[in-house]
Amino acid sequence: MTETLGTRSATHEVTNQAPPLAPYDASDDAALLEGLRREGAGWAEADVRRVGRMAGGPEAQQWGEDANRHEPSLRTHDRFGHRIDVVEFHPAWHQLMRVAVAEGLAGSVWASDRPGAHVARAATGLVWGHTEAGHACPMAMTYAVVPALRHQPDLAAVYEPLLASRVYDPGLAVPTTKRGLLAGMGMTEKQGGSDVRTNTTVAAPTGEDGVYTLRGHKWFTSAPMCDLFLVLAQAPGGLSCFLVPRILPDGSRNAFRIQRLKDKLGNRSNASSEPEFDGTVAWLVGGEGRGVKTIIDMVNLTRLDCVMGSATLMRKTLVEAGHHVRHRAAFGAALIDQPLMRNVIADLALESEAATALTLRLAGATDRALAGDESERAFRRIATAAGKYWVTKRGPVFTAEALECLGGNGYVEESGMPRHYREAPLLSIWEGSGNVNALDVLRALAREPATLDALFAELALAHGANEHLDRAVARLKEDLADTEEAQSRARRLVERIALALQGALLVRHAPPAVADAFCATRLGGDWGHAFGTLPRSVDTASILTRALPSLA
Repeated sequence: MTETLGTRSATHEVTNQAPPLAPYDASDDAALLEGLRREGAGWAEADVRRVGRMAGGPEAQQWGEDANRHEPSLRTHDRFGHRIDVVEFHPAWHQLMRVAVAEGLAGSVWASDRPGAHVARAATGLVWGHTEAGHACPMAMTYAVVPALRHQPDLAAVYEPLLASRVYDPGLAVPTTKRGLLAGMGMTEKQGGSDVRTNTTVAAPTGEDGVYTLRGHKWFTSAPMCDLFLVLAQAPGGLSCFLVPRILPDGSRNAFRIQRLKDKLGNRSNASSEPEFDGTVAWLVGGEGRGVKTIIDMVNLTRLDCVMGSATLMRKTLVEAGHHVRHRAAFGAALIDQPLMRNVIADLALESEAATALTLRLAGATDRALAGDESERAFRRIATAAGKYWVTKRGPVFTAEALECLGGNGYVEESGMPRHYREAPLLSIWEGSGNVNALDVLRALAREPATLDALFAELALAHGANEHLDRAVARLKEDLADTEEAQSRARRLVERIALALQGALLVRHAPPAVADAFCATRLGGDWGHAFGTLPRSVDTASILTRALPSLA
């Protein structure tokens, strides 16, 4: 009997498994911290480090897990039959939201005129995003709504201070009675998707100055629990932008009838909905017929958050993969000591650093553009769209490779990697899919010649430092000068713009081992079609030491 029990016990002895990653420091990232300082927000480093340690802690990591396992649910009516349209969330969601708002990831940046404020926010998002991706959606929209709302100064005067609050105040109430507000956005409809000019929602003037009623059905409106929404609708003067509160000033519920929550591939913790408007009270923002021009100020900032979200997801899954291969052994050696695995992890590290560097450069351009720098405004205009196209496109293939580093362990839900993998495609779809952003780059180049000058002025800062980069920039000039069949070539052109920008940033700011490897592979063509195909000349040891200090 003793022998049987001993044998049975031995079959459950666990060896050669990586220990839990948490606690870890999500801000232990040289590329992130260097970019934070470089782009003018070194003053925020202590707070970014503090949030990074919190994000990598067991409690915050568990919040992310729980918020996704216990998904939001819709209650359309109360027990008496009254229409309430309430979305209920697990307590873990509220914990994530509370920290995110308090740490400045919503609208608080608009209450600060400190240089580098948008960079500090981006860096905070890059580390706090290690917890969970879904709650970044209402953060992004609340951050981005303010510039669009400023097109209507009387409304901005009322709501901006509450949107800029660092207090998370969930639940539906008269907006002006709350300590802080969250904002959402409703553009797409069934028949049009990204072609918002075909929207069929109708806005009818009430006779009261600036007040309309809406009738229509939005196809995809995320975070319906928010207090306010900017939506597009057809007014007598054309497609226009409107502010729609969930609760009206008199305390009554506005007609915001949530037909259903979307059953999505990923982003499960975040509710996305189809609201129906029927006599919904709305306030005009910007002027009739100026809907796209008004709401595009919001879209440009949410696109920045898409780039940030993909860069965050890359870094998170790289850290997970690096931790696993450090502790897992196969064929007589730790995985991290095996040359082919080192090639894979180093290749992923290059991609991650390039995404982080571009994210922070875009945040810096946002800071300076909003302060009145016209050259940065032009750069931001083209680089944000190009970055949104390329970095978000790299997310799914990156997370797939990082998951594969864990093997079968990475394919089970408990590892967290399937959740990251399902999340990755969203960031390319949200705020305009790949084609929309690629065509937007062409539109900027055609209509705003200053964007082309700004692009090549940025690339010129790295001229002469790397032969692969110099040749890529020369080819890019030729490609952009050729406008024949530009639409069909748009993805190819925008990919080259984004890679050149990333290469230039790394050449200027990263160690030679990183910059040379990136340029030789992504720009010089000495690379395969999958991660882990770096050439023999690459200094993988230096790349790994920089990207994952725990592996040194």
